[in-house]
Amino acid sequence: MLKSYHPEFLTATVLNWNRLLIDDYFKKLIVDCMQWLVANGRCKIYGFVIMPNHLHLIWKIADGFERAEVQGALLSYTAHAFKKDLKKNDPNRLSRYKVNLLDRAFQFWQRDCMVKECWNEWFLEEKLNYVHQNPLQSHWDLSDVPENYYWSSAAFYIIGKSPFSFLTHYKD
Repeated sequence: MLKSYHPEFLTATVLNWNRLLIDDYFKKLIVDCMQWLVANGRCKIYGFVIMPNHLHLIWKIADGFERAEVQGALLSYTAHAFKKDLKKNDPNRLSRYKVNLLDRAFQFWQRDCMVKECWNEWFLEEKLNYVHQNPLQSHWDLSDVPENYYWSSAAFYIIGKSPFSFLTHYKD
C-alpha cells in the first residue's frame, strides 16, 4: 500500500542540547543533506531554521517513502558527517557525544524527534511563523528580523529570495 503523508513540523535536538550547530560548517552539512533529500525525490521542504542546538523543519515526505527512512537519512547522514569532522578536527569536543549503546559509540541527535502533522493551512502557517521567529527570541538574539537570519527559509517567504534552491512554497 502506498504511504502518503501530510506536511509535518519536525524538531530535531542535538544531544543534551549541546550547541554543536553554532558552527556554520555543521549547519551546511544539514543544508546539503536537505538538498540531497529533495533532489532525490524523498521530500519537499517548505520551511526550516537551524538553531545552535536544534533544527525545525516543515516538510512533506514523498509518497511511497516511510518517515523512518527519510528522517533517518537526514539524522544518520548528518551524525556521521559530524562525527567524521570532529574526529579529525576536534576530538575533545567529540567526547561530548560519546555514549554507551549497543548500536553506536557516539550520538548527536536526541532520540524521538518531535513530529506534528500539519492537518490544515492554519496550523502549517503557525508553525512556519514560529520557525521564522525562532532566531529573534531574546535568549538567542541571532537576528534583528527573520529574513536576515541566513540559516532559515524566512527570506524565501518574506522577500522572495533564498540561497536554498531546494525550498518549495507550501502553497505550491
